Amino acid sequence: MSSASPTSGTSPVRRLSLAGVLRLRRPSEIWFKPALSSVAAVAPPNLLLLALGRLDLAMYTMAGSLCALYAHNRPYAARARTLAWVVLGMIGGLAVALVTASLTRDAVVLVTVGALLAAVQKALCDATRVGPPGNVVLTFISSAALFVPQSLGQIPGHLALAAAAGVWAWLVGMAPAPIRPHGPERRATAQALNAAAAYAAAHGTGADEDHAPARAAGYAAVQAAWQTLLALPATGARATTRQALERLVVRAEVALAAPADTDPERLRAWAHALRGAGRIPRTGDAPADTDELLGVDAELAARPAPPPLWRRLGPLAPIAARTALGCALAGYASLALGIGRPYWALVTAAALYQANLTLTWSRAVQRVVGNLAGVLLFAAIAPLAHLGQALLVLCCLALNFGAEALITRNYWLGSVCVTPMALLVTEFAGYQATGDLMTERAVDTVVGALVGFLAAVVVTNRRAGNRVEQAVTAADRARERAARLLAEPAPAPGALEAARRGLAVALTDLRATADGAAGEWWGRALPQERVVLAERSGHRTLAEAVRRQAVRPDRGAGTRTEDVQP
Repeated sequence: MSSASPTSGTSPVRRLSLAGVLRLRRPSEIWFKPALSSVAAVAPPNLLLLALGRLDLAMYTMAGSLCALYAHNRPYAARARTLAWVVLGMIGGLAVALVTASLTRDAVVLVTVGALLAAVQKALCDATRVGPPGNVVLTFISSAALFVPQSLGQIPGHLALAAAAGVWAWLVGMAPAPIRPHGPERRATAQALNAAAAYAAAHGTGADEDHAPARAAGYAAVQAAWQTLLALPATGARATTRQALERLVVRAEVALAAPADTDPERLRAWAHALRGAGRIPRTGDAPADTDELLGVDAELAARPAPPPLWRRLGPLAPIAARTALGCALAGYASLALGIGRPYWALVTAAALYQANLTLTWSRAVQRVVGNLAGVLLFAAIAPLAHLGQALLVLCCLALNFGAEALITRNYWLGSVCVTPMALLVTEFAGYQATGDLMTERAVDTVVGALVGFLAAVVVTNRRAGNRVEQAVTAADRARERAARLLAEPAPAPGALEAARRGLAVALTDLRATADGAAGEWWGRALPQERVVLAERSGHRTLAEAVRRQAVRPDRGAGTRTEDVQP
């Protein structure tokens, strides 16, 4: 048995590490989609305002246009709903900011309202899992709008501009649907297959604990694929595609549970076949597929309804409190230094807060490095942009594309483009002194990151340990259920498969919860020994269930396809 941390007491302060914080990752497989969508959504409104000589109104159209950044990983039916809610949320936050700006010019009041809006936006985005980019874009727009002089009579027109651009962004986000109607779910399934193949290929090259991150990544990809597929209709033409993809996701689950009996190259071949517009590959074992899909149906029938929004918001209270306090203090500090744009410090603080304090520290470093590098890039671009408003708009569009194209490599790299773009947007109403803009942005970045992180240290999340205990208990119960069915000579059709999938979900949740809690400070020490034992016994039960059910060699070649249109 491995050594374990105690199950009570207070966890020590963790060392703040810089290792890997700035390391570049492989780009997202669809990095170009949000990048192109952003440009397509922002360009027409900005060019129209340029032609009308009203670039000063661009902030309102950009509020709607930037909604095109969201929901690229969702099937189109779910994407339509999500984008509509994002547009409504963006307009709601903008409306509150504009009304506040029209009623008062007290900077302290404006910062306070901005901090409260940021906390609400953070909590709602995390509870509904809207992202990326999450709450940061919403907070950027609402915070900037607070510091734009308004009158009540102007607000309806400004909101109408945002709404019109939001409708255009919705159309841009939905535009690929007629061309590749099943693209998002095919990509999600391919990612699950590739993640399972990576774990299966690595299995056996070292101790099992060495491959725990790959296994966790595989289960996370499988869960993401299930969430995508279950958003599709259960009946009708799209249900046929859903069932074909479900069989492939089940094969990825089986590979994670029994990697030694898996051919990684076959999983990769299936994933590769899904990338194009061809037919969906068959798994080649119809009886096993039938049992597995019966298990999926049984699990769905027994699955409780998702908790209401207010219950999902409860565990996020510490993160919301961090956001409100950190954004407010960052804005106040900027005001105390005499900087005219305290919303820059506020937005910097809002962008820091992640699932735990360790991740927040990493984001703070990335934000500071990216913003300061972006300020230097602005110094190089500004002379060109100041040659004419058309060049100003084109530079913003180019930086917009660069930000979305690079941000999946690492957050700081995307910030290198976001920062000069935000600075150029402030010049839509008139050119400003480059040196002053650079100084203010650099100071606000450092102030926002420093004060925001200190607020995160002060506001602790003591609920993290309780959630780990609950996740361990849930995993133990799921394992016991699967073990009872394994002890039966002939369990009901689909019952063992449903139990296996339920156990896989519980283990995935346990790992995510434990990782999140491990990055918190000041809380009581986590039950590490219970987590390790629950994971080991759970994965052994998963493997036994697979061997009992269906780990028999797939019949037929791996390149056969079902008669399912892409």
